[in-house]
Amino acid sequence: QVQLVESGGGLVQAGGSLRLSCAASGRTFSNYYMGWFRQAPGKEREFVAAISWSSGDTRHADSVKGRFTISRDNAKNTIYLQMNSLKPEDTAVYYCAARKFWFATTTYEVNNWGQGTQVTVSS
Repeated sequence: QVQLVESGGGLVQAGGSLRLSCAASGRTFSNYYMGWFRQAPGKEREFVAAISWSSGDTRHADSVKGRFTISRDNAKNTIYLQMNSLKPEDTAVYYCAARKFWFATTTYEVNNWGQGTQVTVSS
């Protein structure tokens, strides 16, 4: 059974940085594509970034390109989301996501979710 545990959220001022982590356990992830989604109050959950566990290929939403970077550490079974130049509109609960065999860029494609971590960016 896949388990995803996020950490690293918090409160930061606009222009600041945070790094989120997602520790994965429960199975071998070589065929998985991991990612991050976020959900702001009153809004739908949206895609942020994704990475192939095996090749390291990545995808990033246009809204975060040049500011956020997804990466992985295979030895630690952990993925990261480095968030720089944060804006108040980045405030949301950030969820780790997993999908077998290809990138998930919509919520319907995700097989497993983490519990989420809150990121709040003050202006």
